[in-house]
Amino acid sequence: MMTSHLFALLSVCCYLAAAGWLLRQLHDYKHSITPIALAWGAVVLQLVYFILNGQQQNGFNFGFFNTGALIAMIVAVLLLLASLNKPVEKLGIAVFPIAAVMLGLEVWLGKQTAHFPHYGPAMDTHILTSMIAFSLLNIAALQAVLLAIQDKQIKSHAPKPFMRSLPSLQAMESLMFQMLATGLLFLTVSLASGVIFIEDLFAQHLVHKTVLSLLAWLIFSSLLVGRRLYGWRGKTAIKWTLTGFALLMLAYFGSKLVLELILHR
Repeated sequence: MMTSHLFALLSVCCYLAAAGWLLRQLHDYKHSITPIALAWGAVVLQLVYFILNGQQQNGFNFGFFNTGALIAMIVAVLLLLASLNKPVEKLGIAVFPIAAVMLGLEVWLGKQTAHFPHYGPAMDTHILTSMIAFSLLNIAALQAVLLAIQDKQIKSHAPKPFMRSLPSLQAMESLMFQMLATGLLFLTVSLASGVIFIEDLFAQHLVHKTVLSLLAWLIFSSLLVGRRLYGWRGKTAIKWTLTGFALLMLAYFGSKLVLELILHR
């Protein structure tokens, strides 16, 4: 246990160091691959932590904090992959500290023993696609927030250094829609596999999660259709993206928060 906690601590330090380095680059305008290397190191260390914990506990713990830490890690990985061909690494200033905090909370408070038994490839597909969908749509929501701030600062002719370091509004918006489309694809697979392979939604307290996820799916789908047919963008795209993600956040974490941390089930 102490060994796994050491890997987690090192991962947290690397995440924070990567974010700090990126923040420093906003002011000295010197670009370096060091923060990206630190972030990849953080991801690898966190992965080792999960593997060691899984071996000690005979399975992955899908408790509230552990799931949050895993999703934060997936978001960091997706951002790092996107930064290979797009200048979006500055988003790490927001993403990496969140990953560090979620991992720290898991080590400190993640004492739940809610493990999923091995259901086979079908349920594994449902769980994995759910997490990837949430992670992609998480990045899209973050971009929507930044787009709103970026647009406001440009109109006021006073953009901050962080905003000036980001790609153009058009590039950010284009990437946001790419994340939305890919996230919607994984969300579709997740919902379809859940309906097919989860036998009793009522017994597993999953009805509200399914309803909220379907509502989010409808919002994201409508936005992409509106984008294609009517050229929706700007404030409309931002509002729809954040609304859909808020519903998805309630679906993914609302039940876990209530059941595990309040009702202790």
